[in-house]
Amino acid sequence: MALRFDGKVVIVSGAGNGLGKSHALFFASRGAKVVVNDLGGGTTGSGSGKRSADLVVEEIRAAGGTAVANYDSVEDGDKIVETAIKAFGTVHIVINNAGILRDKSIGRMTDEDWFLIYRVHVWGTYKITKAAWPHFQKQKYGRVINTTSAAGIYGNFGQANYASCKLAVHGFTLSLKLEGAKHNINTNTIAPLAGTRLLASVAPEQVLKALDPAKVTPLVAWLTHDSCTESGSLFEVGAGWMAKLRRERSEGVQFKLDENFTPQVVNARWNEITSFSRKNEYPGELNVGGGASLAQRLEKARNSPANPKLPNMEFDGRVVIVTGAGAGLGRAYALLFGKLGAKVVVNDLGGSAFGQGASKNAADTVVDEIRAAGGTAVANYDSVVEGEKIVATAVKAFGTVHVVVNNAGILRDKSFQRMSDEDWQLIFNVHLHGSYKVIRAAWEYMKNQNYGRIITTCSTVGIYGNFGQTNYSAAKAAVIALANTCAFEGAKNNILANCIAPSAGTRLTATVMPEDVVKVLDPAFVAPAIVKLCHDSSTVTGRLFEVGVGAVQETRWERTKGVGFKHDAPLSPEDIKSKWSEITDFSKGTSHPTSTAEATRAAYENAGLVARAKV
Repeated sequence: MALRFDGKVVIVSGAGNGLGKSHALFFASRGAKVVVNDLGGGTTGSGSGKRSADLVVEEIRAAGGTAVANYDSVEDGDKIVETAIKAFGTVHIVINNAGILRDKSIGRMTDEDWFLIYRVHVWGTYKITKAAWPHFQKQKYGRVINTTSAAGIYGNFGQANYASCKLAVHGFTLSLKLEGAKHNINTNTIAPLAGTRLLASVAPEQVLKALDPAKVTPLVAWLTHDSCTESGSLFEVGAGWMAKLRRERSEGVQFKLDENFTPQVVNARWNEITSFSRKNEYPGELNVGGGASLAQRLEKARNSPANPKLPNMEFDGRVVIVTGAGAGLGRAYALLFGKLGAKVVVNDLGGSAFGQGASKNAADTVVDEIRAAGGTAVANYDSVVEGEKIVATAVKAFGTVHVVVNNAGILRDKSFQRMSDEDWQLIFNVHLHGSYKVIRAAWEYMKNQNYGRIITTCSTVGIYGNFGQTNYSAAKAAVIALANTCAFEGAKNNILANCIAPSAGTRLTATVMPEDVVKVLDPAFVAPAIVKLCHDSSTVTGRLFEVGVGAVQETRWERTKGVGFKHDAPLSPEDIKSKWSEITDFSKGTSHPTSTAEATRAAYENAGLVARAKV
């Protein structure tokens, strides 16, 4: 039986061409009333026009379907939803598809390049979904598709802006799943590979023809149908091939929480930490399944063997910037770097955990502590959004910068329904834009000296999602992709970049955890792993680690074998439904891609564009 959408109202953003057009035409052909949104601009975000949307509406109507056009920018998502309400009375399905590119290496990227990509891919996705959410809740029905890309999942050279924003939308998905569950609102993310205007700038005609957007749309249709219960999931899809992804976490190592728990001790057991040949974990959601509880971790830490006393990892001559270093994790990092001989820039705006106020006291106190212990440090009181000023402090005091630890963070937790635009923007300003601004300012120094170490700070919320933290989970997911892209771009200049998801008792966790729990989550037990990653001897780059209570684990993507349908034959959502258990099966034939080239090979093989790899 055909999967129909009669009576459903569907918004498709960026529907004037490519994937969006394919989605709009298909949903209309299956009975949906479609809002065809398109600003009508170029692939780099310039210009506007009504023609693109109008032509798709005309095509739908000529085929007997129902559609209206909308020409607003996705930044004005409320206006797009208003068009749906005015024309059809409600909205049932939102497909966030609009996209542009501004590809440049980090060293050449401008703030305009960075923020334009953010406004379209992240802010636009948020604004449309936010405007539709009350209607979803009221009718106890909603379906959302967010669009990421392989660049977002794995990082990609020359796409720090695009990759960061594209993984942000999946972090958004993860939390929307939890918030929408009781209202029958399902949200999923797709990473499509299709011959669109964006791909046309970098791919030959033969490839564009083989990567027909019509081979992506059926997955979108299945995921948004009444009968599909999938939510919070991520799929790669293209050329008739599709697979599901999830996070896989190594068993790692649980260290004893003693005075000898140092970076060198972490380094000595690195092969164990990064081994996926033991008992791997699949949390799926924050605090759900596959991982030890806090009590279990503490018990395991107590029963772990004492750490050996090993020589210190020296940082003599290295200049280290730690943002948000006035308390908690940042303070622990700064003190340890200072103890090991680094010259430390202690940055802290001195505001509250919610981003309010400013004070010099926090940074000054940590500088005094470092100096009292015989170390070298200076304070900086600027916001991370003015990252160039923080780097200028390092250069003025010490001549350069070798290590950047992006640690500054705040919270603005609210249910998605209650979240304000300010709550969303402030979190992104600090966590994503601030990380970018500090890295961007430090990049040329690192490149010129052929040396750099970068840490971005994610959270388990960014990896698995959490109720009431859609802004935080989206921003924290974004910095994973930022680190991955920095790793690709920095490789030839000995610039290593990694992301960590710490669990520690800080001002932020104090707002959501009991006091006794906060006390045992000492930030000092996170610092050794971070400092190890920043040492001269480290070769680790482009990786994600979960660290806390003395446990250090690596987290990576795991992908199902997937299913390849005939690329030269029509594909329907009914076909996908019939193979769903196979598409989503993690029990055999899984893989662990780490780059866009590796990840997209399966789709190219299915389309006959490359020879199938020998197994």
